[in-house]
Amino acid sequence: MIALKVQASSAWRQNKRAFMPRRLLLACVIAATLAGCASQPSSALKSLPQRVELGTVPFFRGNANQSAPMALAAILSEQGVRITPGLLEKDALHLPQGLDKLQDSMQSGAREYGMVVYPLEQNLAALLTQVAAGYPVLLRYQEGSAFWSEPRYALLVGYDRYKQRVLLRSGYSRRLLMDFDDFESAWHKEGSWAVLVQQPGQLPAQVDRQRWLKAANDLAQAGQEQAARRAVTALGK
Repeated sequence: MIALKVQASSAWRQNKRAFMPRRLLLACVIAATLAGCASQPSSALKSLPQRVELGTVPFFRGNANQSAPMALAAILSEQGVRITPGLLEKDALHLPQGLDKLQDSMQSGAREYGMVVYPLEQNLAALLTQVAAGYPVLLRYQEGSAFWSEPRYALLVGYDRYKQRVLLRSGYSRRLLMDFDDFESAWHKEGSWAVLVQQPGQLPAQVDRQRWLKAANDLAQAGQEQAARRAVTALGK
């Protein structure tokens, strides 16, 4: 009886040793597959140029008021408007009282200068498509760590598909590099808000007709009827 128990115990240990490598191998295969899927760029990204940097986009340094005046001044300057962050703070952005309404005032402030504010889809490929076409993207992301965080307005001005990094004009950094995954996470935490600020005749890449017409109507509602008509006309060309 004792011999039978010893034989059974020995067989169990052998089966266990044989099973463990197979289980470990299966776990490694699953982990490698998931890691590979996470790092693979989407087909939309693969169709874009490998590396783009819009090096001439202006930069205004500063972290005050979530860098909103700096980001808006930079993108308006890119469109030929002679402006500084200080000129925008009180009149267009109503700071510091209007800090909790910055998203709305950023858009209305751009419209005051006759610009079309065109919202983008909430995915990385949509943003990088516009950058590849030569258009900086105005956005908001969460800056900080587990112990401290703050919304930050910034301009997306470049990317590198091979290194999977984006390039931002943000805060005190003219060339802030972030990994794709880190950027998307920080961007999603702030609602995935991103827009183009365009001249009325300057159609975005792969423009969505209804979205552009809605943006033109918002411009007309802001008292910029002539600019809005030019935006509609540009769509019909």
